[in-house]
Amino acid sequence: MAALPSLRRLLGHRRLLSAAAATPESVIYSIHSLSSDPSRALASFRRSAAAGQPVGSTAYNLMLRTLASDPSSAQTHFWPFLREMHDAGHSVDQGTYLAALASFKKASLSADYAALTAHYNKSREEAKSGATSAAAEAVRDLDAADLDTKLGAIGLLPLTETAVAKVLRELRDYPTKGLAFFRWAGRQQGYRHGTVAYNAMAKVLGREESVPEFWDLIHEMKAAGMHVDIDTYVKLSRNFQKRHMIREAVELYEFMMDGPFKPSQKDGPHIIRRIALAPSPDLDLAKRVVAKFLAVWDKMTKELFDGIHRVLTSNGRFDEAAELVQKMRAQGHQPDNVTYSQLVYGLCKADRLDDARKVFDEMEAEGCVPDLKTWTMLIQGHCAAGDVDRALHYLTEMIDNNLDADADLLDVMVKGLCSHEKVDAAYTLFVEMVDKAQLRPWQGTYKRVIDELLRIKKLDEALALLRSMKVRKFPPFTEPFPPYIAKHGTVEDARDFLKALTVNTMCPAPAAYVHVLKSFFAEKRYSEAQDLLYKCPIHIRKHPHVTELFESIKVESAS
Repeated sequence: MAALPSLRRLLGHRRLLSAAAATPESVIYSIHSLSSDPSRALASFRRSAAAGQPVGSTAYNLMLRTLASDPSSAQTHFWPFLREMHDAGHSVDQGTYLAALASFKKASLSADYAALTAHYNKSREEAKSGATSAAAEAVRDLDAADLDTKLGAIGLLPLTETAVAKVLRELRDYPTKGLAFFRWAGRQQGYRHGTVAYNAMAKVLGREESVPEFWDLIHEMKAAGMHVDIDTYVKLSRNFQKRHMIREAVELYEFMMDGPFKPSQKDGPHIIRRIALAPSPDLDLAKRVVAKFLAVWDKMTKELFDGIHRVLTSNGRFDEAAELVQKMRAQGHQPDNVTYSQLVYGLCKADRLDDARKVFDEMEAEGCVPDLKTWTMLIQGHCAAGDVDRALHYLTEMIDNNLDADADLLDVMVKGLCSHEKVDAAYTLFVEMVDKAQLRPWQGTYKRVIDELLRIKKLDEALALLRSMKVRKFPPFTEPFPPYIAKHGTVEDARDFLKALTVNTMCPAPAAYVHVLKSFFAEKRYSEAQDLLYKCPIHIRKHPHVTELFESIKVESAS
């Protein structure tokens, strides 16, 4: 019964939205709410367009992203809609393009992938010669101090909301100049900013250097009876979190939860998870998110409990975390591997390693078997505390319990071992897991081990990993080898490196040879460079860049 007031509030809110005159924000909100059901979302879009409701570029792009999420219907829905969108004068924005590409790639629709890329590139080329790009370029080139006075002389485009929004999209990396253009446009006779232009301006200002201006604009919108649309909110919130502007993300969440276009239930827990990732998570910010969540939904979800639990354990507030778990149980949510993993992480962070290990016994007593994530947290905690020997012991115990390590856990172990000068052990473990256990590692783990091996002058082992990368179709990590060989190695070492890059009988690209030769030159080891040159294939010896390189030495010697 506790959820009933919230249900009534939400139903009443939806009735108000449907009864009110349609706005760009309400059309976007309707499409966003149906994004998990592309057919229904498209039907809603069609009804809005047929009724003459405001359907702009944002609505078109959101609808196109929604259709791209169901690539199986690309031919019946996505491409016809894209043509319709183009005919209506709207272009595909970068976020929509990348989302659709990812969807097509995942579905192995190579023809659709290529066609969309061609369409997007062509649209961008056409836009470069248009009035919108010309106006944006003119704004960028003006000095900030003279911007306001000189904008009146541009006269490059008719002022409409769509045109203003397009210019602002191209000025997204220039918030000060974007705002000056926005203010100038708002003063022009016969034009008045609406919600489309304001939302476009908000996206430009949502960054570190323009936070005060951003909030001034948001409050200006509210005073004028306009709203941040849900698509703008999602992009701003994602951007704030990516830039570690968590306070701004929380304040924007609060603002939206107080308005008619509320974020989904998943947003609150997601923001709290982002808060919890900080070295010292801000509990007050997390509580503010919870307060707004409860004010709308009247309930605590398992995800919300887990988010607060992680904030508490990461801050070492274990008594409060235990009380929270009891509340979670009382509301019908049982602790699981997520809950216990967070407790293990917090205990390890607080250097309570023995207590962290005891959690495993508690888990099993509760009928919850530790999974790979929980073991990873335990091992990572011991690595961070410097107890890499016990971390290795737990890795062995985990494998004995029929759990296979993954790339994340291997990376954790490699980092831990290397940071405590146990590079040989890291290399042995890496080879054991990759070559014998057939684990596919991350490319970054390869790079870390290669760098560390070269640091302790283990060239043969580093070359073995380079060959391993080639076998497993990773882009070869070549950068550190030429400088190292030129400083510490021999001509034969250089040949072994180049041989490691050979695919079947095909020699490496000329750039690889030039890089090695230049490195020998940088160390003034000209005779070694000459010896290596004599042993290179004929097409390398005659390559223009190689010839130019050796000619430069002759000139230097003559002078």
